[in-house]
Amino acid sequence: MAWLAATEAFDPDGLERPVIGIQSELGEHDSGQHCHRMGQILFSKEGCVRLTMNDGELLCLLPPTRVAWIPGGITHRAEMRSIVAYRSVWLDQTEYPLLPEQPAILSVNPLLKELLERIAASSWQTDWQQGVFAHMAALCVAELSVAHHEPMSLIMPRDRRLRALTGDTLPPLLSELAKACGASERTLSRIFQRETGMAYQPWRQQWRLMKAVEMLATGSRVTEAAFALGFASDSAFIHFFRSHTGETPGGYIGTRR
Repeated sequence: MAWLAATEAFDPDGLERPVIGIQSELGEHDSGQHCHRMGQILFSKEGCVRLTMNDGELLCLLPPTRVAWIPGGITHRAEMRSIVAYRSVWLDQTEYPLLPEQPAILSVNPLLKELLERIAASSWQTDWQQGVFAHMAALCVAELSVAHHEPMSLIMPRDRRLRALTGDTLPPLLSELAKACGASERTLSRIFQRETGMAYQPWRQQWRLMKAVEMLATGSRVTEAAFALGFASDSAFIHFFRSHTGETPGGYIGTRR
């Protein structure tokens, strides 16, 4: 384990170990676009991490107390806001072939949380192929492979007519988007279905949910998030949030701390 400063560069592949963990307090941090051979698990107590993967094709949001799984070989960028107790664990996927093949944002039960904390605090010289540490790593992989997927990922369209759609500004209604793009609503709907696997309205709702979590996790109030995301009232926003996550905004952001 190493305590990593926000300005310190780190290359897990250079250590040539099957499991590597670090701990840090990063606050505001931008990793820049990078890639490594090992798969990576990210998690933190507070704040959120915006992950952009595959050259902007996939946008993910990591809320507090959940984990992000990034398979090795995937180009990604991590933008961290208000991060407290940041942890990262890298796993060699040749040693642990049962790890998920696709990126994901996952729930964390108490067992997986404790396993990740212990791994992140372990020495880089730990022998992960013997004794209790081998069991710990295997159990971590098993728990990760069955963890619940959180609705915090969004495929971004690549069509040139949709370049204005980003992870930063509220996507307009389909009718407004069609006028801005000079394309029909039917054409745009076909593009979205082809490039994202979703119709435009569900895609837009998913974007709103992820932005809501980002705002709430970094200190915004429910009223502020509801107004910024175009909801008529706080109650309408809370109903929307609960319908997508099964929890109130306060419950979702505050649970499992």
